[in-house]
Amino acid sequence: MARCTRTHAESILELSATQLSAYSRLFSSAVIRELATKKKSARFVRLIKESGVLNHVRGAGVVADVFDAAFNVLKKGGLRDEYIYKAALTHRVLLGKHNLKTACMLTEFRAGECKADVSILNGTTTVFEIKSERDSLTRLDCQIRNYKRVFASVVVIVGENHVASVLRATSKDIGVLSLSRRYQISTEREPIDCPHRICPGTVLESLRVTEAKAMLARLGHDIPDLPNTQMHAALRSAFERLDPEAVHSAMLATLKKSRSLLPLATLVDRLPRSLQPAALWVPMRKVDHDKLVAAVQTPLEQAMSWA
Repeated sequence: MARCTRTHAESILELSATQLSAYSRLFSSAVIRELATKKKSARFVRLIKESGVLNHVRGAGVVADVFDAAFNVLKKGGLRDEYIYKAALTHRVLLGKHNLKTACMLTEFRAGECKADVSILNGTTTVFEIKSERDSLTRLDCQIRNYKRVFASVVVIVGENHVASVLRATSKDIGVLSLSRRYQISTEREPIDCPHRICPGTVLESLRVTEAKAMLARLGHDIPDLPNTQMHAALRSAFERLDPEAVHSAMLATLKKSRSLLPLATLVDRLPRSLQPAALWVPMRKVDHDKLVAAVQTPLEQAMSWA
């Protein structure tokens, strides 16, 4: 199944909005879950036809080669979506500077009125707001205000076209990273770690009840023995009396344990680099890990029959 390849410039010029959308949706949770539960995905076949990604696959190939080819197209400047930025943070920060034994990553974590794109917990809590080349900066001020109430360190990671605007629009305590055209992360401004500014009441709203109870226990406070209908009010009353820095330390320790990604380490190692980020944030049962690995190793000619 020999395929021709296109240049970077040709990819940008020739991709229609429909094709670009199809490229992005290849990495959606819906596709990953189908592959993990059924070892096949009709949606995957439909999207590779819509995208034209097979023009970038060399030789006969397997399903993993399609994901790698799609990833290589999407990570080019001007085409990047949120997945590419999350992948850069996964590869360059979580798995590059840290590891799954000492750090964990949260996606779509609630922070006040917003949901944080990515947060990484290591020696502190750091939230990363993604502003790709295709994004607007309209909501950035509101997002940062909410993030400061939950995370000690706030960072905006942007496309190169947004660097100057974000540096001007944000205060000196906000970190700014840029993702270059060569898929490298550069530091434009270091963030300042400020655990004292978080709001314990807002932190509570981001937690599961079990996590909130564990934090109180860690801080030496009694756990309310109340029915579920009264528990939230009691927890809020307790949290609002806590010291912000103490809450931050307890949250860091609790979430690194309750949201640990270490059980996924073996799965990540068995997947192509392009799919490693998805494995870390798409929920799936452990019994489905082998199915996902088998699915992405399926020969392309066989996979086309999934439709």
